[in-house]
Amino acid sequence: MAEDNKGNADAQAAGQQEKPQLQFAVQRIYVKDISFEAPNSPAVFAQQFKPKVGLDIDTNSSKVADDLYEVVIKVTAQVTHAESGTTCFLAEVQQAGLFRISGIEGDQLDHTLGAFCPNVLFPYARECVDNLVNRGGFPPLMLAPVNFEALYLQKKRKDAESAEQAPTAH
Repeated sequence: MAEDNKGNADAQAAGQQEKPQLQFAVQRIYVKDISFEAPNSPAVFAQQFKPKVGLDIDTNSSKVADDLYEVVIKVTAQVTHAESGTTCFLAEVQQAGLFRISGIEGDQLDHTLGAFCPNVLFPYARECVDNLVNRGGFPPLMLAPVNFEALYLQKKRKDAESAEQAPTAH
């Protein structure tokens, strides 16, 4: 009886070794690039601040080494005066992170890099933009939360439509 239990334990251990170990860990979060411009200062400070915010967010990822991936969120905020159209400031942040990911492959890995990792990084990018804008002498710019899941699905849909519309070679 004891031998049967030991045999089952050995079989379970062998089965666990065959499956890749699922692992997700943040190795490092860092600013890859940062820029702030206030091309019309100090004149822009003489106007009543009526901002019109233009926001652009992009993500990309690359494999750095085995099971190590870099994910970068690029946030660009351009604020112009709502009435005059004068540029108040332009803030750009590339917030990056190194993620150790193993046991996830294919579409699931793509989803993790395209939606989950950017969700981890966005609060850092948001704080960095706010800090830059504040240091530039402007009122805080608190960016609204971003649904990276929806952005990822939208990008996948757009890629699928592009693939369908591409001419096929015969």
